[in-house]
Amino acid sequence: MASQSAQEETVLEENLPGQPAGLTFHPATASGTAPASGTVPAFLVLPGGGYGRQAPHEAEPVAEWLSSLGLHAFVLRYSVAPNRHPAPLSDAQAAMAWIRSGRHGLQVDASRVGVLGFSAGGHLAASLGTTDSPLTAPDLSVLCYPVISFTDHAHQGCVDNLLGPSPSDDDLRSVSVEQHVTAQTPPAFLWHTFDDQAVSVEHSIRFAASLRSAGVPVELHIFPHGRHGLGLASGVPGASAWPRLCESWLEQRGWIHPMAAPTASSRFGGNLKG
Repeated sequence: MASQSAQEETVLEENLPGQPAGLTFHPATASGTAPASGTVPAFLVLPGGGYGRQAPHEAEPVAEWLSSLGLHAFVLRYSVAPNRHPAPLSDAQAAMAWIRSGRHGLQVDASRVGVLGFSAGGHLAASLGTTDSPLTAPDLSVLCYPVISFTDHAHQGCVDNLLGPSPSDDDLRSVSVEQHVTAQTPPAFLWHTFDDQAVSVEHSIRFAASLRSAGVPVELHIFPHGRHGLGLASGVPGASAWPRLCESWLEQRGWIHPMAAPTASSRFGGNLKG
């Protein structure tokens, strides 16, 4: 296995016991904030792509940013069309269980495993958070311009790819995660742009409202401008601040050390004055 201190290196481990297909990982780097010994938090990264593909700029670059903060980061290429629901969710649940199992050899704190998803990957991340399995549910969620509802302001590409043609109303409601939030849903950090033309900002607003109604802590940032699919949003006025804001949120929750955030943000988030 590659050294945990190897910096910015994608660890493409294969044939480890029980390792889910499509899962790679980036150990926390020495430049991050993790202690030299002991367990540290981890994140599962779920790139977007409308359940038809996975966007590469929402995968490894994001994992490298997380590992630079002293977090172990895992990237999952989950099932997409022609595979239908619940195949992507089953993949993500298997990945979460394997991350917590420790069979990858990294010192992961099994009580602090988060999920970070973009667009359709944000829907998948939010779906993980509304399941009732302690083994596969995340402890925190970071949702970036997520698809949330399949009944209001629905993204038709996600509907077609995840559910197939002409899904029933019951099927649409079953995957509309804002309708399944409970007090056990994990705290969440969300961000969106107001003029996102692909996935309406209403998705993030509705999910934040559902979390608030359930008494779940939530932080929501809406930036005035920016196209859909910005990823780390380097150099994008306003939206480029999201990595720093997310790091601050993680600091407040005790997942990372506060001293590393300015260096990591400026490196991966571009102009953070936005």
